[in-house]
Amino acid sequence: MPYTLIKGQFIIHYPDMPRNGPEPDGDTVKFQPADQALVNALARPGHGPDFNRQGMVSVRFEAIDALETHFQEMHQQLEFALRARDRMLEILGFGQVQYFDEPGVQFKVRQVEQHPRPGYLLARTLDQHGRIVGFVCEGDSNEPDGAQVMLRSDRVVQSLNARLIAEGLAYASFYDTLPADLRGDLKQLAVSARQQARGLYPLATATPERWARVDSLRTLETLVLFPKLFRRLASYFSAGNTGLSGFLSWLRADPVDRDDRLLLPTPEIGNLHDILEVRGNEIRMTLEPEEFVILDGSGPAPELPKPTVEASAVRVIAALVNPIGAEVGFETVTLLNATAATINLDSFSIRDRAGGSLKLSGQLGAGDALRVKLNAAVRLANTGDEIRLFSGERLIDPQSCHSLF
Repeated sequence: MPYTLIKGQFIIHYPDMPRNGPEPDGDTVKFQPADQALVNALARPGHGPDFNRQGMVSVRFEAIDALETHFQEMHQQLEFALRARDRMLEILGFGQVQYFDEPGVQFKVRQVEQHPRPGYLLARTLDQHGRIVGFVCEGDSNEPDGAQVMLRSDRVVQSLNARLIAEGLAYASFYDTLPADLRGDLKQLAVSARQQARGLYPLATATPERWARVDSLRTLETLVLFPKLFRRLASYFSAGNTGLSGFLSWLRADPVDRDDRLLLPTPEIGNLHDILEVRGNEIRMTLEPEEFVILDGSGPAPELPKPTVEASAVRVIAALVNPIGAEVGFETVTLLNATAATINLDSFSIRDRAGGSLKLSGQLGAGDALRVKLNAAVRLANTGDEIRLFSGERLIDPQSCHSLF
């Protein structure tokens, strides 16, 4: 499905009432489209776009999750939360930005050097809050407003979203609205940023390698960890809970708004609690954020890959080498499917040591055994021979006749 190119301008300041203006952060910004009809036409899980009186709508950056600067009057580790915000505004070209220094409005813009700033979005959907979900690009585009763009790797890596991932200033965070091929490209950027210890990664906690100790909201606000996990923990402690002993049960109690459904890399459908471990007041994720997909129901139903079965899962377990009476057409070899999946035998063959071959066909059910009658082309010498099982031209199970008894 193509993305819609939507031109407009980015807004971070209300000159006539700055204290009531937006509060940009590392992964959301206000946008005023040149043509509101393009936004109204985007796919939506619920109600339409949440335009304000000035015709502006919030943009949620596709595929990233930056540290929270203000979530229910709480924040994450502020150094990297603010670095993500400031880098985003720098790339968009706002120049010098000054904020109020008073409590309650410290994230609102008091003055900005260049405002508003032109740019465009590549978007397909709205989220449940009426925000555009899209890739953010600065400047203008040669393509017309409303153009339908097939988004490829070379273009997505130029977006502001991808640049924040590559610089380690935001976590990769994939929803089912994002096509699988683009997930792969962005995943590599996240892996590289982690391996090279860019941005927030040297301080990241609650990872597969590093436990996070969280015993209160005050401690939580000092940590660098995946923002979705932060938001769940912040709500948990704000509800009056103490310690982490009840956190996983608290998640499970609300599978809609707390215990997010995930597509796991196995691949299986799971929930947030499936990738978390708690010991005392310590917690960690058992997967990195780019290794799973969050299912919010607004994307297409996930298509689970068909399981692949190693050919070596089919084994020779027995042979009748010297039957009573005639041997041709009465010698047999017994195969076992040692997996939990049905295996197609059309590519398989049984061969003897001299090179005689019998091509197999049909299917072998999960856990089933199959007794195969040999033909005149495959002859097993009574004094010793070798049964060779092939998949195509790959030898997968050579067996000495005598070792089967």
